[in-house]
Amino acid sequence: MKTIYNYTIIFLFLFVLATSINSLSSIISICGGTNLVYAGESVALSKGQTLYVPAYSHIYAGDRELPMLLTVTLSIRNVDINHSITVGYADYYGTKGELIRRYAEKPVVLKPLESIRYVVPQKDKSGGSGANFMVEWKSEKNVNPPIIESVMIGAEGQQGISFTSRGQVITTVN
Repeated sequence: MKTIYNYTIIFLFLFVLATSINSLSSIISICGGTNLVYAGESVALSKGQTLYVPAYSHIYAGDRELPMLLTVTLSIRNVDINHSITVGYADYYGTKGELIRRYAEKPVVLKPLESIRYVVPQKDKSGGSGANFMVEWKSEKNVNPPIIESVMIGAEGQQGISFTSRGQVITTVN
């Protein structure tokens, strides 16, 4: 509860600071946000993309670099409210760039606002700390690009960890 209180105080301070210099973008900039769309601006639509999505089947902890195994979930969310997208492939690669597994054996159609997920079990350490997914999606119409991210979670004894990695666009279809 104390953490929430601290973040609230920090946010209020930043809000007062930004409004005193008459700029909401100052708050966003200070807080690390960069992907804002203001009223009257358009969103970059696309007919398809290929994305690189970082994933970690394990991370290292402590001075002795002890590996902590993680469950990895690749999440693909069609955020377009009017059009479907087709996921062409979702391939899982290891630290050395070797293809480990193809998760989408054939194209998968995601209806508007539909999501799909692929899970790498915690005991599967084949990907290593530099694992990644390559994901391709397409649409016949220009659509809002999907949110594609990996979610890593793991627990050992009393210690747990979870974090996400957002996909990075490699190529775009216009």
